[in-house]
Amino acid sequence: MNQRETTERRTFLKVLGGIGAAAVTGAPVLRALAEDKTTTSDEFFVLIHAQGGWDVTLWSDPRNEDKGLVDPATDKLVNTEGLRRWVDDAEVRPGEHTFKKVQPAGSKIVFGPGIGDLADLYDRITLFNGVAVNTVSHPDGTAFAATGRHLAGGRVPASSLDSLLANEFGTGQLLPAVSVRFPSAFLGQDLDRRAMPLLVDGIGSMGRSLARSNANTTVADRDAVTALLTQEAKDLAARAHDPGAMNGFALQLSALTKMLGGPVQQIFDTTKLKAAQPTFDYTGRFMGAFAPNFAFAVEAMKANLVRCVSFAMGSFDTHTSNYTDHGLKLQETFDQITELVRVLDATPHPTRTGHKLSEHTHVIVVSEFCRTPQINLTGGRDHYPNGSALVISPKFRGNTVLGSSDLEQMLPISSRTFGDGLRAATPADVIATVLGAFGIDPRKYMRDGEVIKEVLR
Repeated sequence: MNQRETTERRTFLKVLGGIGAAAVTGAPVLRALAEDKTTTSDEFFVLIHAQGGWDVTLWSDPRNEDKGLVDPATDKLVNTEGLRRWVDDAEVRPGEHTFKKVQPAGSKIVFGPGIGDLADLYDRITLFNGVAVNTVSHPDGTAFAATGRHLAGGRVPASSLDSLLANEFGTGQLLPAVSVRFPSAFLGQDLDRRAMPLLVDGIGSMGRSLARSNANTTVADRDAVTALLTQEAKDLAARAHDPGAMNGFALQLSALTKMLGGPVQQIFDTTKLKAAQPTFDYTGRFMGAFAPNFAFAVEAMKANLVRCVSFAMGSFDTHTSNYTDHGLKLQETFDQITELVRVLDATPHPTRTGHKLSEHTHVIVVSEFCRTPQINLTGGRDHYPNGSALVISPKFRGNTVLGSSDLEQMLPISSRTFGDGLRAATPADVIATVLGAFGIDPRKYMRDGEVIKEVLR
């Protein structure tokens, strides 16, 4: 073990020793890492995958005119009940009522009715439209959105954005990245193994796995066994030719006691999360089940327990009866994101005195593609190789749109000159731009993608 690895290991263990009380109070648990810029950060990340392919005509790229392939939403097809931003417009399409586009005063962004309350935060939104996803396959599009690479022989060939962010900023965290059904991938020799995302099916299921019965052993018994095994691993490492594996085992055992402690368990307890963050919509008809993920993100960031939280929401795969509920699904999704931003605005940062969490939290929302501009025979919309992405970050320029799609075909328009020529932005460019916002050279991790500097502050 070299000197740097020894220092990082000692520092990390010191951090773990302080996690218990800090996880409850929200006090800084990484104070020991304050001067070690290679293992910690003040930044937090929330990544959301809108699973299934969203209908951009209803929110990010609104279409209310009948042009070319575009078959817009009308009140004859759409269940408009509950869509707060739907305002009838009979002038655009005589004989039927389509919707009026949503553009708050001062907004450079034009929205569709599915945007919900997020329209009120237009000045904090960076929107990528006309993103060339180059696929209509769910697995391929999902991998492309999360990693910037298409599948290779059915396998994901690169790490996902949450893994990269955890590797850059989270190796000093007890949990660098928690992934709840997000398309996370961890690949490459240059990534620290501590940055591997913790993959869970649900926040509550993780909480249950941390629970231990006291029927046959007590907490003290388990702590004593863990301490014994930890010391044994250290002793074996001291005698080993290659101590890496045993030192890693000792590190994991040291973390186990903290993971099984009450404060950490509370953050993975959905009942306690709902009580701690009551303003999220847990009863929403379509997206209420995902509200605990938002509450977890806030509570875990308050405790400085996790660096990146990533999760999926959906499904938006509405091949039949697209307008029965797609707009409401979008509205509930964006309402939850709006509430997240408002909660972050009101929550103190755990390590930066006088700062709010929102000043150092970066929200990225993607989907694998969008839905066709034309309605199919069953009243639905199918897969289409176009996309949008949404970023809310103090590192990005708000009230900004980059890219567009063709008015008649709704396909991405090649409207920006990149290093490889005139083309539309791709998911790789979005990921590269997120990395570039923090001064990270995308080539460190990525084969493709270019930083789009004009959307950065």
